[in-house]
Amino acid sequence: MSLLSPSFRSQSVSIARIGGPLIINFLAVAGMGLADTVMSGRLGADALAAVSVGHNTWMLAFSGCMGVLMALSPIIARHYGAGEVNKIGRYTRHGLYLGFALGVVILLTGRPLAGPFLSFIGIDTGFRHLTVEYLRALLFGAPGILMFIALRFTSEGIGYTRPIMFTSVFSLICNVILNYALMFGHFGAPALGVEGCAYASAITMWLVFFALSFYMTVSPKLRKLKVFTRIGQFRPSIFLEVVRLGVPISIMITAEVGLFAVVSILVGTRGVEITAAHQIAISYASAMFMIPLALSSATTVQVGHMLGANRAGDARTAGFAGITMSATFMAFSALVLLVFRNEIISFYTDDPVVTGIALSLLLVAAIFQVADGVQISAAAVLRAYKDTSFPMAINIFAFWVVAFPLAYLAAITYQLPANQIWAAFIVGLTIAAVLLTWRFNRLSRA
Repeated sequence: MSLLSPSFRSQSVSIARIGGPLIINFLAVAGMGLADTVMSGRLGADALAAVSVGHNTWMLAFSGCMGVLMALSPIIARHYGAGEVNKIGRYTRHGLYLGFALGVVILLTGRPLAGPFLSFIGIDTGFRHLTVEYLRALLFGAPGILMFIALRFTSEGIGYTRPIMFTSVFSLICNVILNYALMFGHFGAPALGVEGCAYASAITMWLVFFALSFYMTVSPKLRKLKVFTRIGQFRPSIFLEVVRLGVPISIMITAEVGLFAVVSILVGTRGVEITAAHQIAISYASAMFMIPLALSSATTVQVGHMLGANRAGDARTAGFAGITMSATFMAFSALVLLVFRNEIISFYTDDPVVTGIALSLLLVAAIFQVADGVQISAAAVLRAYKDTSFPMAINIFAFWVVAFPLAYLAAITYQLPANQIWAAFIVGLTIAAVLLTWRFNRLSRA
């Protein structure tokens, strides 16, 4: 397959068209994380560490639920590619039901369990109480953000991603303003510190859901899906279809995100400075990851459209185009990171101890970035093929059979430096990238 062939160029252009607004969406999401990190850093290293551990603990639950809802994107993409627009609205409605239910479960179970969980895993007592306050406040936004996710995957599935871009930029603006008010006590609001940061995020989660809901009722392209016209109708067969496809995706996503989150938690047992440095490095790596994440989502949609239209050859080409685009960007990102590490860290902190640790972590991040871009795109292509069980097994093996034990030994057993804990990311991501790409190549040739 030639990278210069007309088919490869055509599929790359289509992925870029769908992915462009998604890039802005994911950068806005990363911007919210960056804003939380920078603004909490102004409160001190303990606040920065609390937001780091609290956010990563939340991501364990959120990613698992989002993975289930992610099944909507390939399902809707295939129906759209086949010209079956009339079937899309019913899938979205069941996604809304599922998202609300999952959000309520997280809220009702997570608030009482936050303290015991953080105590059980041994989070440093110097900032544990702040982390508990952060989590308990943040969880109020869970139902809102998961219903937003259902609407987002609907708009994404038909290849119409501009609404996602607009609402995400709106949410970034809201989050920064609410952080400013609730963390530091401006505009007449109380100064709630770390807890204010969490409440700002929770309010934003609901606002972005209402914003996209409104957009779907006024946009001619989205209104024809009739998402809100029969909101009370429930079909168990559709619900089960989404769940059957979504649960392996959820486990697969959680395996990766869970590794990063658990390593963040393990690092949190080692003290404030190493935790703050970890948050700085992971914040940058996460921001750069938003580009291949957007391209991978666009690749799922484009491949799904081709498969729905019975164009298997173009689906294979689109899959490799998406993987190539993500790998190329991450190679560029790694180069930038190697050259400008000091400048990046100075944006977050001037603490010399934190800076020294963060420098070593960003070097590791530069090494694993290409593999990270390849594995997320290959997994996205396989979702379009509705191949979820085998990739789930690959991720469990790469991240939990291999990478997690290495991270645990480095962090807990041998108390090694932070960059040696992060070396587990290199191993896990590389294994996942190789095996997922092999799986796609074999499946698409069948």
